[in-house]
Amino acid sequence: MPAAPSRGKLYLTLLAAFLGWMFDGMEMGIFPIVARPALEEMARGLEGAALNNFVNGWMAWATALFVWGAALGGIVFGWLGDKIGRVRAMSLSILCYSLFTGLAYFAAVPWHLAASRFVGALGMGGEWALGVALVMELWPEKKRPMLAAVIGAASNVGFALIALIAIAFPVIKDSWRWVMLVGAAPAVLTFFIRLFVPESERWRAAAVGRHTHPLREIFRAPLLRRTLLAIVLSSVVLIVTWGAVQWLALVGQERAGSADPRAKGITQTASAMGSVLGCFLGAWLGRFGCRPAYFALCVLALGVTTYLFRVTRFYDLEFFIFVLLAGVFTGAFYGWLPLYLPELFPTRVRATAQGLSFNLGRVLAGFGALQMGALVEKLGGYERAGATIVLVYFAGMVTIWFAPETRGAPLPE
Repeated sequence: MPAAPSRGKLYLTLLAAFLGWMFDGMEMGIFPIVARPALEEMARGLEGAALNNFVNGWMAWATALFVWGAALGGIVFGWLGDKIGRVRAMSLSILCYSLFTGLAYFAAVPWHLAASRFVGALGMGGEWALGVALVMELWPEKKRPMLAAVIGAASNVGFALIALIAIAFPVIKDSWRWVMLVGAAPAVLTFFIRLFVPESERWRAAAVGRHTHPLREIFRAPLLRRTLLAIVLSSVVLIVTWGAVQWLALVGQERAGSADPRAKGITQTASAMGSVLGCFLGAWLGRFGCRPAYFALCVLALGVTTYLFRVTRFYDLEFFIFVLLAGVFTGAFYGWLPLYLPELFPTRVRATAQGLSFNLGRVLAGFGALQMGALVEKLGGYERAGATIVLVYFAGMVTIWFAPETRGAPLPE
C-alpha cells in the first residue's frame, strides 16, 4: 500500500477536483440560459412558429452533440488518465472545456455554437472520472461517502452560480456572448493543478512495469458484467437529467412569460440548490447499502418529477417547491455515483471504466434530447414530454438488484 499523503496534499486534491467539477457545472448551466437568446439572434428574421421550430431544433441538436461529446470525452480522457496519470489528464480536460466554451463567443451561425459545445464537452466528460478517481485513491476509505457528496455537489454549485449571474444580469439577444467568456475562466485552474496537486500513488503503483489495456480489460470477464451494469445505472440518471431536468429553466420561462426574463435563472437556481442538497443525501443513503439507496432514489425521483410535470400548472410557489424537490432527488444520484462506481473497478482501469460507464449514458441521453423536440410537439409541451422521459426510472429500479453490493468494501487494487 502506498504511503499516505499529507493532509495538505489531500485537501489540495479535493479542492482541485471540486473546482474542476464546479466549473464543469457552470459550463453545463450556460447553455440552457443562453440558448434561446443566442439562437433567436441567429434566426435572422424568423417569427412565430418558424422561429420556435428553428430554436427548438437547434437546441435539441446542440444538447445532443454536447452529451455525445461528453460521452466520447469520458472514454478518451479516462483512458488517458489510466495511461499518463490522473493529474495531467485532468489538467488537459479542464483546458479543453474552458477554451472551447469561450470560443462560442465568436459563434455566428447555429452550427458554430453546436460545434463548440461538442468539443468543449470532450473535456467535461473526462473531468468527472479523473477527479473522482484521484480523490478516492488518495483519501482514506472511511471518508468516501462525504467525498462523494462534496464532489457530486460541486457541479450543482457551478450550475447555481451561473444561474445567479443570469438573475443579476438577465441574458438577452444582445448580451449572451459575454456569458460564454465567463466559461473560459476555468483555464486558469489548470496551472494550479499542474503546480500543486499530487499524483495518485495508487495509480503510480498500479502503472509500474505494466502495459495496461484498460478498454480491452473492462469489456472482458471478470469486469464485463460490472461495466454493463454501471453503464445502465448511470444511463438512467443521465437520461432524466438531460432529457427532462435540463429543460426546467425553459418550463419556468414559458410559465412566467416574457414579462420576467429572470425566470430561467430563478428556476435553474432552485433546481441546482436542490441538487446540492441531494448529493449529500445520495452519499449518506449509500452508507446503508448502495442497492437500496439507488432503488429508493429512483422511487422518490419518479414520484416528485411526475407530480412536477403532470400536476403543477403555474409559475408559483408550488412549482418552485417541486423544482427544488426534483433537484434534490434527481441530483442525489450524483452523490451516489462517485461513491459506488470507484468500488466496482481496480485502480489500473478505474478512470477508464468510470469515464465510459458514466458518460456512455450521455449517448442515450443525446438521443433523448433529439427526441425531446418531437415529444414536445407530439404531446403538447415540455411538461408532458418530461413526464414521459422520467419513466426510465423503472429500468433503474429493476437493474440495481443485479448489481453487486459494495457497502464496507475497500477499493479494489
